[in-house]
Amino acid sequence: MHEIEPFYNWRHLYTAEEDPESPFYGREYSEFEFSNTIYNYMLHPQWDTIGSETLYIKILYVDYTEKYCVIELIGEWNDAIGNDIMLLKRDVMDALIYLEINKFIIIGENVLNFHVSDDCYYEEWFEDIGDGWIAFVNFRDHVMKEFSSNNLDYYFNSGGELNDMNWRRFSPGQLFGNISKIISKRLE
Repeated sequence: MHEIEPFYNWRHLYTAEEDPESPFYGREYSEFEFSNTIYNYMLHPQWDTIGSETLYIKILYVDYTEKYCVIELIGEWNDAIGNDIMLLKRDVMDALIYLEINKFIIIGENVLNFHVSDDCYYEEWFEDIGDGWIAFVNFRDHVMKEFSSNNLDYYFNSGGELNDMNWRRFSPGQLFGNISKIISKRLE
């Protein structure tokens, strides 16, 4: 896991540690010191902690004009023990929602497992974004089945084209445009 870096091809466009509005503003990273772990596995130092022992994130891009962000996740999403959704919602999403971000692209190809608790924070996140949306992109099938079997997929868009997207080949604006089109078609 220590070799899995957050996507870095957009760093010339945006870095959360240099954005004064970001919850990760001012963070400094080492390329050589590995201190974060998921269980017994070292994690690349570019990932940001949200206080969870098993889930780490990276804000890859924020557009304050179009009101969207792209966030990549890695690890195990564990609401049952660690209440990861609460940490994610309170420490990251609330800060972005305060800045009027209401469209969230969540990249989940490195989320290995999901353990459910309840839907309170998902419902709150959904309600807080008004006419915005949440898109889960490239989550593993067994993780999406857990979300679906617990009716959490009511609060976000997923599946179909969103679960088989080569998102790295796009610029942030192109990715946002493509996902917006998919969601618009679903709402028609």
